[in-house]
Amino acid sequence: MRIDIITLFPEMCDTVLNESVIGRARKKGVMEIVCHQLRDYAFDKHKRVDDSTYGGGMGMLMMAEPIALCFEDICARLGKKPYFIYLSPKGKTLSQDKVRELAGMENICLLCGHYEGVDQRVIDLYVDEEISIGDYVLTGGELPALVLTDSVCRMIPGVLSDDLCFEEESHYNGLLEYPQYTKPSVWRGIGIPDVLLSGHHANIEKWRRESSVLETARLRPDMLESAQLTEKERQLISKKTDGND
Repeated sequence: MRIDIITLFPEMCDTVLNESVIGRARKKGVMEIVCHQLRDYAFDKHKRVDDSTYGGGMGMLMMAEPIALCFEDICARLGKKPYFIYLSPKGKTLSQDKVRELAGMENICLLCGHYEGVDQRVIDLYVDEEISIGDYVLTGGELPALVLTDSVCRMIPGVLSDDLCFEEESHYNGLLEYPQYTKPSVWRGIGIPDVLLSGHHANIEKWRRESSVLETARLRPDMLESAQLTEKERQLISKKTDGND
């Protein structure tokens, strides 16, 4: 998989993406991530990529032409058009389902906005989808692009040591992850569930599933509307909600 990132701060993006799990995967060639400096496609000596908005108003707007030139150059290098995403607070909120969908693509390109955003015409002409990482506004699109890149890359085979590393995590199966513990078994007088010390794998898996269901009911009950639950699990939730332990 290849991800191209159009940004005013490629060094910022590379600094993050060269570290930890994603950095190691890049070095191994499991995936390719290329960060493009948008100012390289500016057409004046000052390398300007923004201008004032028509109709007045506060702030500057990123111009369409440098973005178009950069994206067209990426298309030419790839020999095809990648799936083009603009990181925008107006976009649909990123979800695990969307991450899974994007991870199955061969090429995606991310556009990081700045200032008051980008000229609508480049969005209308080139962008396939606008994605947000939450209902708040940041100073630029680099952090959302890094979040999306990290979430997508870790689902690519070979990035993590085992698919189970993400298959049992929060949101992957529509539920939050179960509580986890490490040594010592008693810390400051607080123990861990006995089942985790039993060595009985079937019972451990049962406890993990039930705990995952209950964690979701406690912290994110909205997720239960679309979760695939058994009747027994629904009864378990009801029992806990009613306080009948």
